[in-house]
Amino acid sequence: MHQVLANLSVSISELKKNPSALLAQASGSPIAVLNHNKPAAYLVPAETYEALMDRLDDYELAKLVEARRGDKEQAVTVSLDDL
Repeated sequence: MHQVLANLSVSISELKKNPSALLAQASGSPIAVLNHNKPAAYLVPAETYEALMDRLDDYELAKLVEARRGDKEQAVTVSLDDL
């Protein structure tokens, strides 16, 4: 059985009928789109998607920082006056 990670779920047929009404009904929450009673996609508001992408970028940058912390011997000393 597939887990549905949203409070509201709709079939693809329902989504085709009136997507604007479904978005209004969801009040900014994600909507699970089901195909044969299995999650096929999630519909999320643009603002939520943008925030998610920002968090993913931050996560990737944090991983890069952690990886580079181990390479302190390759660091270059710079004074603020040189910048």
